[in-house]
Amino acid sequence: MEEKEKNFYSKAELEEFRVLITEKLHAAEREHKELAESLRDSNVASADGYNMTDFGSDTLEKEQTEMFMARQMKFIGSLQRALDRIENGSYGRCKETGKLISKERLRAVPHTELSIEAKRIQPNK
Repeated sequence: MEEKEKNFYSKAELEEFRVLITEKLHAAEREHKELAESLRDSNVASADGYNMTDFGSDTLEKEQTEMFMARQMKFIGSLQRALDRIENGSYGRCKETGKLISKERLRAVPHTELSIEAKRIQPNK
């Protein structure tokens, strides 16, 4: 007898993903907060004034921290949207193929909206 393809995840499976996503979300929010504090502390140190030779490296470090903060905010948004998809019942379905995304992929990248199949055919961005 042929097994019918699964079209959705059970409540227990969705709860597993909710826990995973929530843990990642809290870790990402903590990291963003630490980056913001680091940037604020470096701004205070800069206001104290120092040697002009340190200015270039200090500026580069601040720009990198701001870049990491922006990347972290994007990740936080992706995790929050994944939680929204769990709530509205669309979590785990590929937005391109409509098929269920494998559990293995969701465990590795719980905020993904694409199956491996769809990701492979997507042009590189």
